[in-house]
Amino acid sequence: MKKSANAEQLRPLFHDGMTIMIGGFMATGAPESLIDLINEWDIKDITLISTDTATPGHGTSKLIAQKRVSKLYASHIGLNPETGKQMNEGTLDVELVPQGTLAERIRSGGAGLGGVLTPTGLGTLVAEGKQVINVDGKDYLLETPLKADVALIRGSIVDTRGNVFYRKTTQNFNPLMATAADTVIVEAETIVNLGDIEPESVHTPSLYVDYILTEDA
Repeated sequence: MKKSANAEQLRPLFHDGMTIMIGGFMATGAPESLIDLINEWDIKDITLISTDTATPGHGTSKLIAQKRVSKLYASHIGLNPETGKQMNEGTLDVELVPQGTLAERIRSGGAGLGGVLTPTGLGTLVAEGKQVINVDGKDYLLETPLKADVALIRGSIVDTRGNVFYRKTTQNFNPLMATAADTVIVEAETIVNLGDIEPESVHTPSLYVDYILTEDA
């Protein structure tokens, strides 16, 4: 299967009102070119699932700055003043999720689970409106799965079939998100031939990847 695709070929996958997961932590490992394309295509009313909104001018902050996002699931937003500004103005609906819980909700979505039970957030604002389940005398919050229409990830090295290797901390949320979306697009720093990545070094197997962004396809 040919997985390489240029911007023109990827454009029909995107529409207003969709849910998008974007990898990266403070823009480390973020697919910057794919994020730029969303702005270029004028996609609006996005539900964004991202561990944070980075710092101004980097990563997902560029979507916030252009007011593309209407709903945000994130672990923290403190380093991007524009996110807090839009939240306080009521133009951006923000659900702050503890980072471990965010990871587990995405993992649950990718694994087809009904959610995860966690004590994190009990007795706080995080627990408002959520089901509490008692197991062996201990209370847990039921945190529901998170899935997306499209996941945008970035790989350090990607082979032509779509196997992905991430260098160091660029791994962060990218492998999890690659399991939890209907369509997965990877932006590669370097594209190599099939077999050039040692099998034990593959972090995201090709079966999860639908498209590899290229300039020409």
